[in-house]
Amino acid sequence: MKTIVTGGAGFIGSHLVDKLISWGYEVIVVDNLSNGKKENLNKKAKFVEGDIKDAEFCKDNIKDVDVVFHLAAEVDVRKGPEEPNLDFKENIVGTHNILEAMRINNVKKVVFTSSSVVYGEATVMPTPEDYGPLVPISLYAASKLSDEAMICAYCNTFDMRAWIYRFANVIGSRESHGILFDFIKKLRADPENLEILGDGSQTKSYIHVGDCTDAILVGLDKGNDKVNIYNIGSDDYVDVKKIAELVSKQMNLAPNFNFTGGDKGWVGDVRHMQLDAKKLKDIGWSPQFNSESAIVETLKSLLEEN
Repeated sequence: MKTIVTGGAGFIGSHLVDKLISWGYEVIVVDNLSNGKKENLNKKAKFVEGDIKDAEFCKDNIKDVDVVFHLAAEVDVRKGPEEPNLDFKENIVGTHNILEAMRINNVKKVVFTSSSVVYGEATVMPTPEDYGPLVPISLYAASKLSDEAMICAYCNTFDMRAWIYRFANVIGSRESHGILFDFIKKLRADPENLEILGDGSQTKSYIHVGDCTDAILVGLDKGNDKVNIYNIGSDDYVDVKKIAELVSKQMNLAPNFNFTGGDKGWVGDVRHMQLDAKKLKDIGWSPQFNSESAIVETLKSLLEEN
């Protein structure tokens, strides 16, 4: 099977490319290297450097494949308040260009990586796929939900099929942002003190990138609807203070924890998140790591890499 992976030089994208190639897929990576890195590229994949915000680039390159894995996106929620147009340009415009290129070039299948943040501050935990109404609280979340809606519309208007995955916090080797990366960076700068955003009681579910990529391919293989929507997450959650303790222990440090206060880390931060992944489990997927073991495994990788 021949595929395109947008964002295939990024953290999750490069792991997905590795998995696809190991399964015998022919892979073309499309990436502008704004977040991705050339060293993440699999040598067996063809690489095309370009920006999906360029509609003509998409029309010229998103073609002659069986399925598009669309992972290219701006992923830092915290940038939204400072750059209000960023998520619109990077995520909504980019996704529309991908879909238009698929329509024009008669590519019928798209796999899209969405996020748990589309649920907003959910009142049902673990949160199932049919939870609603969906009320995003960040510009990033709004862009992901907009992308989902646009994909659904294209599928129903132009006879396409889609697999949409709403991720918990994905962690693993090659990541270059997020709480683990930030805590390591802060402790290397000051081993005696660790600034922790919020009050430390925020709780999130974490999924190892290997489990995540496995889930994507199980859903693609078993999902038979026109639009298939799946949560990907572990069965538990960890609070921020516990993560700080795990990072400190892994680095053999005992820093002072300095909390910035408030019940959220930043504007748009979802205070509590845990996804119900029963729908994927019912068709054969099972994660190897829970949240804490995924964190520990990731810390080992990051401390070796950086």
